[in-house]
Amino acid sequence: MSPSRTAPPSPQSGGRAARRLALIGGSLGNLVEWYDWFVYASFAIYFADSFFPGGNPTTKLMNTAGIFAVGFLMRPVGGWVLGRAADRHGRKSALTLTVTMMSAAALLIAVAPTYQRAGYLGAGVLLLARLLQGMSIGGEYAASATFLTEASARNQRGLGSSLQYVSMTCGQLLGLGILIGLQHTLTTAELKSWGWRIPFVVGALFALVVFWLRRRLQETEAFTAEAGAGRGADTRGTVRALWAHRRQAVMVMALTLGGTVAYYTYTTYLTKYLIGSAGMAKNTATLVSFTALAVFAALQPLAGLLSDRIGRRPLLITFAVGCTLGTYPIMTALGSASSYWPALGLSLLALVVVTGYTSINAAVKAELFPTRIRALGVALPYAVANALFGGTAEYVALWFKNAGHEKAFFWYVSACALVSLIAYVLMPDTRGVALTPGEERTTPGRTAAPAVR
Repeated sequence: MSPSRTAPPSPQSGGRAARRLALIGGSLGNLVEWYDWFVYASFAIYFADSFFPGGNPTTKLMNTAGIFAVGFLMRPVGGWVLGRAADRHGRKSALTLTVTMMSAAALLIAVAPTYQRAGYLGAGVLLLARLLQGMSIGGEYAASATFLTEASARNQRGLGSSLQYVSMTCGQLLGLGILIGLQHTLTTAELKSWGWRIPFVVGALFALVVFWLRRRLQETEAFTAEAGAGRGADTRGTVRALWAHRRQAVMVMALTLGGTVAYYTYTTYLTKYLIGSAGMAKNTATLVSFTALAVFAALQPLAGLLSDRIGRRPLLITFAVGCTLGTYPIMTALGSASSYWPALGLSLLALVVVTGYTSINAAVKAELFPTRIRALGVALPYAVANALFGGTAEYVALWFKNAGHEKAFFWYVSACALVSLIAYVLMPDTRGVALTPGEERTTPGRTAAPAVR
């Protein structure tokens, strides 16, 4: 499955138009992947009763959040399997496989039987679908991060890789937009009965379109050069090769820790927090999240472009300091924000801080590893950190709330950000590093940074 020497031009060699098409194609696929992933969290407040009868509302949400967290446990598996595939057979093939798995998972959720019809079989189908989604996302993050970074011009990798979180956020916005539309066209009873299935059907159809699109992507120049040279073909994409770069792998885990907890706190958990703790109406809370995320998406390219000018570390450090010191006061204030504008202002403040991480983390991680192990190097340590901290963030928040110590979760988020701050201070700035040895000779107008080995 290695690319031939007569393969079509790569995004880099094909000029600006080819590069632009590659970035758009990779981003649209990422959008659909994350739409399917986040729709589960957005619609959980409506389908929790269908699969987990009885108990108080918080317990039901904890059950659905638990399945959401279990999906993250498959991320390391997906990161290993699909990261290996991306390093051995190409970024394009891995991207195509991830969207196929996501389409199947969305369809499973759409047809899952309720507790009334089949007892806990429906919850089992839900669990199976989330495991499949977790495996898909585990590979998608690394494949898209690697593809977008390699497909970008060397002095615009921050900008190019920022499209990952633009597309992730747009996927969530699409899900929230569908939720808002359904909230205005269906009654609450209809949403709880059958309306919640609609976004999963839409997600499965979107994924089929993206499958067609990704089949037409061209491979990146970094991968084709590595595969064509035949260097270390037997160890490419293996855990043994990754072990040789274990310091970078630990760095990826550390720099991911604070960012992933903060991201899921202010995105997937925010709506539930505004409803359950601030006492905000569901429609208003959803609108707050939608508006804040729209602004958040627009900020990503600006921050990515800034990192191409001043470096990656200043943005990462700003995020970590802001999250460490600001989480407790922001979340406390949000707990008392029962109307739209105060909640929106506080949410935007939090997401501006988080942008320091989200806009450039894909480029930073990809720039730490050589081509032969880049996808696996990004995938596996990132997926482990996400499984342990990102996927459990919502569950931990609800657990603290259920135990009567909700504000302890705010300190938990701050502590995670502090760990990442230490990593950001110690890590090198990766801006401008050459992804291939040849790139050192072909980038004019600046002192070449060494290629990652």
